[in-house]
Amino acid sequence: MTVNPSEKEPVVITVAPNGARKTRKDHPKLPITPEQLAEEAFSCQQAGAAMIHLHVREEDDTHSLDTGRYRDAMAAIEDRCGENLLVQVTTEAVGRYTAKQQMAVVRELKPQSASLAIREIIPEDGEAEAKDFLHGIVRDGTLPHYILYDDKDLLRFQRLMEKDVIPEKNAFLLFVLGRYSEGQVSSPMDLLPFLNAMKSGFSWSVCAFGPLEHAAACAAVAMGGHVRVGFENNMYLSNGELAGGNSDLVAQIASAAESIGRPLAKARDIATVIGK
Repeated sequence: MTVNPSEKEPVVITVAPNGARKTRKDHPKLPITPEQLAEEAFSCQQAGAAMIHLHVREEDDTHSLDTGRYRDAMAAIEDRCGENLLVQVTTEAVGRYTAKQQMAVVRELKPQSASLAIREIIPEDGEAEAKDFLHGIVRDGTLPHYILYDDKDLLRFQRLMEKDVIPEKNAFLLFVLGRYSEGQVSSPMDLLPFLNAMKSGFSWSVCAFGPLEHAAACAAVAMGGHVRVGFENNMYLSNGELAGGNSDLVAQIASAAESIGRPLAKARDIATVIGK
């Protein structure tokens, strides 16, 4: 098992405020419009978040990778938060976008960060194209956040890095707990297969589906990892009450991190904390 030995390293809290599928029927304060996202981003930054994982929607509230919609939301967040919150765009396919389309949106936007599911962005027959894409966006200054759904994804990630398909620079991993489990629920124990399979030297983070999100996040923080919380994965506080907003979930893990002894990273710290 490999964990980060530096327990005093600042913890990067990322907020995922809406996701690709949920609507205001799921929660009346789920942010969807640029204005709603900007206000939620500001509240979460004030509560301790250093980065926002951004999804945008079409007019009918369905998932979108439209660059114009991204630019509108990114501009609104920047106007509200300035440089105090790093913006990460998602490339999630949701069954409607190809790897080429996912790559195109990142190339066009050149965002501060982009989340990239290894299963989607690097198909078995697409390693050469993925290598050109990944090395290119890293050169352009985009921080890739590699999404891994199980330890098999992690083992493949490490093989792809050995082959130089994935660049070593700024390798930031996201272990997703519970996405493909029955009922989309998870446990802190689901983190163990990832840690057992991971080689040393990676910066890693966790997001967890279901009501044990906070427990899984606390486990990650205690083991030297970083965390992503928010309505995309869970809408409930650790006491079982419905969260009033994403900032409640951020504040909850921020308090836990500080009690463990890890300070909170600011947006300006991310390059130092994650960078290799």
